[in-house]
Amino acid sequence: MVTVGLLVRLEARAGKENEVANFLSGALPFVQAEAATTAWFAVRIGPSTFAIFDAFPSEAGRQAHLAGQVAAALMARAPELFASLPIIQEVDVLASKLPAGSAMRAQY
Repeated sequence: MVTVGLLVRLEARAGKENEVANFLSGALPFVQAEAATTAWFAVRIGPSTFAIFDAFPSEAGRQAHLAGQVAAALMARAPELFASLPIIQEVDVLASKLPAGSAMRAQY
């Protein structure tokens, strides 16, 4: 079951778009090692706009992710890679559909 998440919006510096894409792709193994990160997506919205969405079963899982290696690396590289600081929004998950074998939560 996932109950909370993070929505992170990222705007790459001019000329750093490929580095941002590579950074996000390279973060996957670190996120896979986080037991409380149920779902994690790194997406490209436009030529220089990226986002991360992740979901967690509890606030403790979300806070563990925020204290983890990916968040630390993201903030450490922010001045180099991004036109502005990442916009990190804490969200509540109202409904979700996860792959078979994963916990699901839906509210109507």
